[in-house]
Amino acid sequence: MGTVPSALKHCLSYQHLLKEQLWIGEPAAPPPAAPHPGQESQASGLPDYIKIVEVGPRDGLQNEKVIVPTDVKIELINRLSKTGLPAIEVTSFVSAKWVPQMADHKEVMRGIERHPGVQYPVLTPNLQGFHSAIAAGATEVSVFGAASESFSKMNINCSIEESLEKFEEVAKSARNMNIPVRGYVSCALGCPYEGNIIPAKVAEVSKRLYSMGCYEISLGDTIGVGTPGSMKRMLEAVMKEIPLSALAVHCHDTYGQALANILTAIQMGVAVVDSSVAGLGGCPYAKGATGNVATEDVIYMLNGLGINTGVNLYKVMEAGNFICTALNKKTNSKVAQASFSTGTTN
Repeated sequence: MGTVPSALKHCLSYQHLLKEQLWIGEPAAPPPAAPHPGQESQASGLPDYIKIVEVGPRDGLQNEKVIVPTDVKIELINRLSKTGLPAIEVTSFVSAKWVPQMADHKEVMRGIERHPGVQYPVLTPNLQGFHSAIAAGATEVSVFGAASESFSKMNINCSIEESLEKFEEVAKSARNMNIPVRGYVSCALGCPYEGNIIPAKVAEVSKRLYSMGCYEISLGDTIGVGTPGSMKRMLEAVMKEIPLSALAVHCHDTYGQALANILTAIQMGVAVVDSSVAGLGGCPYAKGATGNVATEDVIYMLNGLGINTGVNLYKVMEAGNFICTALNKKTNSKVAQASFSTGTTN
């Protein structure tokens, strides 16, 4: 055969790297014996398993200016359901007046193919939204508060205290129906209106949500201003009030800090990470906030750390390629950009 050109050697080694990191052509590996998020690896000190909560269909699409067709949303969720992701946030039962993109929530809920072992939570801001979600077939809901008074008023049109009272009603009804409730705390690392948010305020709101029955609290860097230092300080404060096993992080990548912040969180023992396929997203009420951290990039990093997610990265990339083509936009995932030189529309 002769000497193999150096360029070809490089290409072959690159393909080998892709197969290792992307699991090309291999099925998603389920977590062994359904490990509990937070189960620590004795060798590395990092969790053995990280649960990925995919928020692309809701948080990713809600900020799109052009209404995404219902069948496209359903197809995206169906594709994501085949990747091994354990949780996919489907839609939001909010008023179409406030978030027009989510006006088709009932049709989306009724149109998706549900896969065994996959959770399909939806956002419900109040009791009316909760009952609508349950009627449409929801089996898990989320409530979304904030650590910033100004943001709470802009985002859900009420004070923090008023929002918590509404969430209490949702939590009580959900408890009576055995429906799990997840809680979000927006602006955990900064607010577009108030600037820095003190960690004690994040801890206070998190404790209230946990006390009312939220099984998990997702701490959101809504405008992506956090750094590993501020992430550490915030988590230290929250961990004094609620169990580490009940925490998740939700990072936006506005300042390019999302992966570093997530790594800091998992080094501290957090084992649930929210992310969005293709890095879609933003917040209608947070000026300047760019997309969520890309699911593809998070999984690539976790694969490199030897942390199991049970998710097939290549299939997630394909789902990202699908939605970016449908939206006529370029993916925000660095991993997808590097791996797919063509396929998305610029």
